[in-house]
Amino acid sequence: MKSSLKEVHVTDAVGMVLAHDLTQVLPGKFKGPLFCKGHVIQKEDIEGLLSIGKEHIYVMELAPGELHENEAANRIARAAAGERVTVTEPREGKVNLVSNIHGLLEVDASRVHAVNQVEQAVISTLESDRPVQEGEVVAASRVIPLIYPEERVQSVEKILTTSENPVVDVLPYQTLKVGVVITGSEIIQGRIPDRFGPVIQEKLQKFGSTVMGQTLAGDDKEMIQAQIHSFIEREADMVLVTGGMSVDPDDRTPGAIQSLGAEIVSYGTPMLPGSMLMVAYYQGIPVLGLPGCVIHDSYTSFDKLLPRILAGKKIYREDIVHLGYGGLHSC
Repeated sequence: MKSSLKEVHVTDAVGMVLAHDLTQVLPGKFKGPLFCKGHVIQKEDIEGLLSIGKEHIYVMELAPGELHENEAANRIARAAAGERVTVTEPREGKVNLVSNIHGLLEVDASRVHAVNQVEQAVISTLESDRPVQEGEVVAASRVIPLIYPEERVQSVEKILTTSENPVVDVLPYQTLKVGVVITGSEIIQGRIPDRFGPVIQEKLQKFGSTVMGQTLAGDDKEMIQAQIHSFIEREADMVLVTGGMSVDPDDRTPGAIQSLGAEIVSYGTPMLPGSMLMVAYYQGIPVLGLPGCVIHDSYTSFDKLLPRILAGKKIYREDIVHLGYGGLHSC
């Protein structure tokens, strides 16, 4: 049995699927569809239908094993959504997934690709590991035809639920205490003002974290190490060491961090600007060496990785390697 058309009185059509567009004409004001093909008739629609002279309409009867596009899209969305994502009501066959919070979007790209391999099934998302705002649409689902086989939806649901982790979710930012070590003899001697501190504070505040303290270490390797130690002893959640990140002999920051015995994830990234960034972990605490571009470029490798760290994610070598593709932001 396949889906078929049936003529019914509008008062008997509630819950049925409209088989064709119905046009409303208001002379001098409006001419267009009052309801579109595929619309599921609601009780509150009856008066509108009668007002355009439609006492009888054609509706589509779904055969067993077939779903209306709205129901199919809704089931796909609900199977994909995590706990911090809201699923909207279907609209013209599409369902949006909306973030409940300001946080870091997490998307399992492999399962998204697998769903889109299923014939005429669609799930579309923003890229993973990007900051999103509360109320922002982060993904959407739909199917291509008006009527869709339920067995395909079941296949999609199986793909989406193969892991206990949702396909689309948003991680909340943690409130971290961050220590900042300012390097550079020109700053400690007062020849130029520090420009790193205000920039770092502004970036952290956007995500709800704070600078617990800021110290000056000049270009003295032992002093840089001592100040990193001091912040960690004071239970800093992250330490940022600014400047001194080039290969010049006077630039001590990379050596100071490495000599601590820190786990060096990477000294250097394939993203521009921000190629001289260092990412390390000391006693499990992230310690980052920030290059000078953080001061004068609005978006660098630091801005790319900071939201991930603030959402509680550890940075791995593979994450650094992947920064190169799409990572050119200036030349």
